[in-house]
Amino acid sequence: MSLNLLPDPEFGPPRGTDSAVIRFPGKAVPRLHLSPPHLAGGEMEALRETLDSGWVAPAGPMLPAFEAAVSRATGFSHVAAVASGTAALHLGYRVLDLAPGDEVWTSTLTFVATIAPAVQMGATPRFLDVDPGSWTMDPNVLRTALQAAAARGRLPRMVVPVDLYGQCADLEPIVAACDRWGVPVMSDSAEALGALHRGRQAGAGARLAVFSFNGNKIITAGGGGVLCSEDEHLVARARFLGSQAKETAAHYQHETTGYSYGLSSVLAAVGLAQLSALDSRVSARRAIFQRYVTGLHDLPGLTFMPEPAWGRSTRWLSVIMIDPHGFGAEREAVRRALELIGIESRPVWKPLHLQPAFRGASLFGNAGVATSLFERGLCLPSGSGMEPAQQARVIEAIRGCWRG
Repeated sequence: MSLNLLPDPEFGPPRGTDSAVIRFPGKAVPRLHLSPPHLAGGEMEALRETLDSGWVAPAGPMLPAFEAAVSRATGFSHVAAVASGTAALHLGYRVLDLAPGDEVWTSTLTFVATIAPAVQMGATPRFLDVDPGSWTMDPNVLRTALQAAAARGRLPRMVVPVDLYGQCADLEPIVAACDRWGVPVMSDSAEALGALHRGRQAGAGARLAVFSFNGNKIITAGGGGVLCSEDEHLVARARFLGSQAKETAAHYQHETTGYSYGLSSVLAAVGLAQLSALDSRVSARRAIFQRYVTGLHDLPGLTFMPEPAWGRSTRWLSVIMIDPHGFGAEREAVRRALELIGIESRPVWKPLHLQPAFRGASLFGNAGVATSLFERGLCLPSGSGMEPAQQARVIEAIRGCWRG
């Protein structure tokens, strides 16, 4: 039996590029991916146990074992494992009774999955600019926007702060601002398992929190996600809706409609084996970030994603900012130069208020922080299994782009 968890498609190679190697005349150079899966060593044993038991569907003992392990890792008392982080977000919107015409506020600097389920449910998205010190939702912008919304009599149905690249949003002031107006908070912590804010785990303090176990995450099951809460009723409701909303009856009885969002026991087994390595993966990624700092800090026009004093990022992805005037090359020129030698890198998320899918959506905050980050930010290879020699190849390539 072999195990091959491919990287998440959103971080895969450009079309027409071999996913394994880049070929030059006379040689083949292994392609260096942004955040490939890194096996912990116990996955094969867990898979054999699951397959031998006959439990491969979204049922059996592996699922509650995985949920219990996630509960220990996140600190949340109640956890529902589902097919993806996006499914968990969808269920979160559903159990918080999002209805057509409701407003959902979220950070503009995020992946589309944060808001897509809400829009598909008929909600109206509103985006908030980010804090330059954390790149996450700015609590000051949020407070001002909530006060204005309350004066209009049009508060959001919920607020969804986003943890970015392993960095937590500052949930304490965000939740406090929302509590004043009775607005629930769901934390999109898909990218931040193992991160801390004010000494608490990612998502702590929110009504709901979502984590992802896709192939590119710091801990992967090859897919899957979880919805977490201290509210047992909300998680039970999510679990019910995620299993087609089947009522207790000998026949199939449905008082409402649900979804086929169950997580396979096979994926739960992989995720359970992976979770034992969480602390070491966080340490590895933080060390990788520090090696980038050491290798590149002297280059003019190049800075790094900040880490606020109130948080500890996992550095799921190491991100640099490139000022073309000081560095002598634009972000896109550096990205293309890396691609030519088989090194994958990506711009930071394109702000959602700039996406054609959300044309006309409001943006709160006028500082243009997220837009500037998109124009200059570049995510570098950060896989926890990356060897120092591979990272040195990235550092050398970036140094070669500098035009001093």
